[in-house]
Amino acid sequence: MQLTIFTKLEIFLSRIKNSLLFLTISLLLCNLPLEARTKVLRIGAIPDQNQEILDRRFKLLSKELSEKLKVKVEYKPVVNYIAAVSGFRTKGLDLVWFGGLTGVQARLQTPNSIIIAQRNVDKEFRSIFITNKKINLKQTTNINDLKLLKNLRFTFGSENSTSGRLMPEYFLNEAGMEIKDFQGERAGFSGSHDATIALVNSGSYEAGVLNKQIFDKYLVGNSKRINNINIFFISPEYPDYHWLAQGDLDKKFKKGFTSELKNLILSFKKDNTNQKIILDMFNADKFIESDKNQYKKIESIARQLNKIR
Repeated sequence: MQLTIFTKLEIFLSRIKNSLLFLTISLLLCNLPLEARTKVLRIGAIPDQNQEILDRRFKLLSKELSEKLKVKVEYKPVVNYIAAVSGFRTKGLDLVWFGGLTGVQARLQTPNSIIIAQRNVDKEFRSIFITNKKINLKQTTNINDLKLLKNLRFTFGSENSTSGRLMPEYFLNEAGMEIKDFQGERAGFSGSHDATIALVNSGSYEAGVLNKQIFDKYLVGNSKRINNINIFFISPEYPDYHWLAQGDLDKKFKKGFTSELKNLILSFKKDNTNQKIILDMFNADKFIESDKNQYKKIESIARQLNKIR
């Protein structure tokens, strides 16, 4: 009889123990961040423009991707270009809108990552060198005339920008110019293309260089902000922006997810209201196929200029 009582007591205590364990686990799970309990496609982008512009663009894109892919999509802003590369390398970001240089840096640091697409304009991208009107330099098509910028106060964009730093420095070098040839034997770094325009327009810097596409948008819709600027030189073409995805998205979501994501982005059309708004925000007519071979020259120039080691 005593054995029966003790046995029942052990069973009772065991049930309490299991219940407490279950309750503890349940509480821990409830306290986990939502991302830890829900599969989330986290997208990011290099901060090449004003953050308000980027927020509108990528939040609308996130909504469109979420509706079509039937997964939760979140846009994660980053503070600078390096943070975008780091966020991708540490898998804090699944899909990132990179420039040519940052895309190469991210791919080299993240094995098996996949280029998803680029815009139609990214195959033949250009930088534009601008001057404050007080400098009174006439526009030129001769790359060697970049030497005329010698001894001016000059600013690039971000230190890791393709169109605002890497390729412009390469073109300057081709003309026989080095950064030490600018006033003070150095150049400034504005941090973004919008900031470069503002600094040159105000006269804080006498000359600068940026993404031509963004400058063209100012010409059409914001000409008052560039009324003190002259175009000096438009660069030769090179490949630039592209979407880069983690190589394990099929494992994270489902088999075939990466192809589904790619095909969706490539299918964006301007006869779809939401997709037209997104494409317009990306200054694009459409997204097109891309691959790593397009960026071999970018990688070579980056190694030459010690932006990749």
